[in-house]
Amino acid sequence: MSRNRTTPESASLGVAEAGLSTTLNNAHDGAGAASPVVCLYGKGVAKGYAIGRAVVMGAAALEVAHYRIAPEDVPAESSRLTEALASAQHELRLLADTLPADAPRELGAMLNVHSLLLGDPLLAEQTLALIAERHYNAEWALTTQGQMLGQQFDAMEDEYLRERGADVRQVIERVLHVLAGTSAILPDMSHMGGDDALVVVAHDISPADMLRLRGGRFAAFVTDLGGPTSHTAIVARSMGVPAVVAMGNVRELVRDGDMLIIDGAAGAVVVNPSDRILQEYRRRQAVYADERAELGLLRDEPSVTLDGIDIVLHANIELPEEAALALASGAHGIGLFRSEFLFMGRPDLPGEEEQYEAYSSVVKVMAGRPVTIRTLDIGSDKTLDGEATVATNPALGQRAIRYCLARPEMFATQLRAILRASAHGPVRLLIPMIAHMHEVVATKAAIESARRELDARGQAYAPHMEVGAMVEVPAIAIAIEPFAQALDFLSIGTNDLIQYTLAIDRGDHDVAALYDPLHPAVLRLVANTINAGERAGKPVAVCGEMAGDSRMTRLLLGLGLTEFSMHPQQLLDVKREVRRAHSNALRIKVATALNRALPVDLDALGPT
Repeated sequence: MSRNRTTPESASLGVAEAGLSTTLNNAHDGAGAASPVVCLYGKGVAKGYAIGRAVVMGAAALEVAHYRIAPEDVPAESSRLTEALASAQHELRLLADTLPADAPRELGAMLNVHSLLLGDPLLAEQTLALIAERHYNAEWALTTQGQMLGQQFDAMEDEYLRERGADVRQVIERVLHVLAGTSAILPDMSHMGGDDALVVVAHDISPADMLRLRGGRFAAFVTDLGGPTSHTAIVARSMGVPAVVAMGNVRELVRDGDMLIIDGAAGAVVVNPSDRILQEYRRRQAVYADERAELGLLRDEPSVTLDGIDIVLHANIELPEEAALALASGAHGIGLFRSEFLFMGRPDLPGEEEQYEAYSSVVKVMAGRPVTIRTLDIGSDKTLDGEATVATNPALGQRAIRYCLARPEMFATQLRAILRASAHGPVRLLIPMIAHMHEVVATKAAIESARRELDARGQAYAPHMEVGAMVEVPAIAIAIEPFAQALDFLSIGTNDLIQYTLAIDRGDHDVAALYDPLHPAVLRLVANTINAGERAGKPVAVCGEMAGDSRMTRLLLGLGLTEFSMHPQQLLDVKREVRRAHSNALRIKVATALNRALPVDLDALGPT
């Protein structure tokens, strides 16, 4: 949610969080009066600064007429919808066929996701049924079905899966524009006068529409909707476009032509800043550009601390196409390859060949670097055929490995595909949400069964594939010793570990402020896991948000961590901190801090 328009005084407090309290407190116009500075906040999903004039898009949700048609008009209305779906498919194919050579690699895959959604029976057939059975007009039927699908995604506990609902909304919006006779969602900005850069202010933006925002005067975008793991956010990071999403009502607070400052790291949007604030942010923009250029020089430098400790830096990816970005960032391998994208937004389960092609494509791109594939991590709040189920508390229900072990045929298909991918390079299998040793035993038995099936077929796979577990349930972090002995590696999922340890739902705004990665209990669980790995001689990684937050790098090094896994764009920032740190000195400082009852003071871990 964004904050409302603020007075100069409250804006001063708001931007103080972004480090500009002095500038704003002293902001004034030429007459000495306080400027009506507005500071709005959302979620920053792509770092960087942008300064430009606002281009406010109209409501993305079109004004849709709701009326019932006569029974005899059902065939014509059904044809109207079918033709609109086909036209939207044609638009996406044209976009895919005309992707420029320098377009983000993720864009092609995301266009394919939208194309699959357009052909999904859950969308097309159910919408046609609403026309035939309830006599809804095409627009009403489409929005009704879209709302139902969107609610299923919104109810999911997992943030990544929840944000796939944005793809459904964007696809439906594209079809609605076709039905309305307008296929272009974004405005044509070529006619806008002046030399200022432009910032698109929208309800939502699809990855496909971002093609129109490449190059030229476009500098950034801000949206009412969205989240850090949405496909639009992924493309924005790949393009290096500063972006702030989930602002709630930003289009109501910004007017065409307003001067905007976008701070992608802080998730801040400053509206109509004073000259002094503009001057400060232009300075920051220049400093940031210089820093990125310097960071680029670190790509091929060793990731080693000042006292000679080698640190492994892996990348987290959502889609196969992101493997190239991981390589370009200098990743040592893939520490987390989420497999959920293969299963979502479709009425059927992905086959073995489809999964094998996806997994093996990443293994081939990584060219001998390890690829860690996480088995399906889906919750009990939605079955894979799209039918919602009732779960009193999805976060504590039949999800992740529990879900997979309860569906042995589905699990076996995924395991065979992963094993086959291992024939092309080093693959590690990561089990999510382990809490009991019998789940480890059952998973290893399922892997052996999959091996026997491949042997019977004469299909190749690596003779040994490392098997590890996500440490995200406090129970395993507390009783970690036998798991460290039984598994080949451990990966700490700090996002869920923090939520389960502190009984905090990050998505609940009423308690989100209590989500504290520095809570002593959380840090002790992380330290306990790392120490157990050291004693067992097994590698331990952190793959949650803490790993990619360069402010946390010294803390994690002080806890003894030697393997980080993060979004590719965060990797060089973390590498810089690693190369500036003295690991052994940090371990002494952090060990002392853990004996206190208060959260660790990151500033106290400053330059060693």
